[in-house]
Amino acid sequence: MSHFQPIAPLHPQDPSTIEAPPDAVAISEAEVGEYREQDRYLPIANVARLMKQAVPPSAKIAKDAKECVQECVSEFISFITSEAAERCLGEKRKTIGGEDILYAMSTLGFDNYAETLKIHLAKLRQHGTSGPPPQRIEHHIEPRMEEDQ
Repeated sequence: MSHFQPIAPLHPQDPSTIEAPPDAVAISEAEVGEYREQDRYLPIANVARLMKQAVPPSAKIAKDAKECVQECVSEFISFITSEAAERCLGEKRKTIGGEDILYAMSTLGFDNYAETLKIHLAKLRQHGTSGPPPQRIEHHIEPRMEEDQ
């Protein structure tokens, strides 16, 4: 059986009260910052792939645009998940389910997204979650034309 060590808060009020485990390895602030950033964000390759699907094949997406969207979607997911986790905590449950995400989205004012996701969740449950996802329907979007031309 393994022995677990308590995790100390990131910014303790009194640093003298925290004791490092006896077998702890020193980690530099730079390593901690790098680890936290990797842990916080979705992989940029996945974000870039999704962005590429939304634009014409000839379009290019700048690196800073990919990074901006990566931060935004990661923050959005954390925001929704945090609200869903609070609901589970209040109900003394340990697993966040699809209904909890829908509840969180509605509670936080994302009702339009929640309605769409209700349909998607029903389809997933109807087909089961194993195997390939349901067929996506692609919508062609025409670029906007300036009327002042």
